[in-house]
Amino acid sequence: MTSHIDIDPAILYFGTPVALLSTLNEDGTTNLMPMSSVFWLGRTAVLGVGASSQTARNLRDRPEIVINLPSVDLVGQVDRLALTTGSAQLSPAKAARGYAFVADKYARAGLTPYGSETVLPTSVAECPVHLEGRVSSVHDLGAPKLVAVEVGVTAVRVAPELRLDGHPHRIDPDRWRPLMMSFQHFYGLGDRVHPSSLASIDEELYR
Repeated sequence: MTSHIDIDPAILYFGTPVALLSTLNEDGTTNLMPMSSVFWLGRTAVLGVGASSQTARNLRDRPEIVINLPSVDLVGQVDRLALTTGSAQLSPAKAARGYAFVADKYARAGLTPYGSETVLPTSVAECPVHLEGRVSSVHDLGAPKLVAVEVGVTAVRVAPELRLDGHPHRIDPDRWRPLMMSFQHFYGLGDRVHPSSLASIDEELYR
């Protein structure tokens, strides 16, 4: 074995799913933001977003959201939203990094708005998973200027072909191919490597 060494990486994205966040702008249109700082605890999603972003402002003022989860075949559309912002007032830092204001993110990405059931922001029709929710808390994390947003999920909508045969409320992991990000690079999931004892747990008991 080799010994471990200390490093100081700029980011700690060892691998998380990519999401497109739909939030409501002041004029009633929907803003889309790609991100990958997301995880779930039960029916609560925890999101990490820039404190000065249009998404953060929208969530503070109009605390409703759709967390759209794209599959790997949508990587091109997701990448078209990189270096875009829904805020017409670019910060000097974003301007220096090449960000540009885009009012219609759907048109920019070549995606289609789709009606939501429990919230006002529209979802992304092409994404096979839509998680609608309402913000329950926003936590300022300090420098770098980030906020952690807690979202209570109010509805889960999925493409029918993702469901596990015989289990209407479960996802078949062999059919679900989420777009992932690791150290700012896009990846997809590989094949299942080993059976899991957790798979024998009846998830219906925890709904």
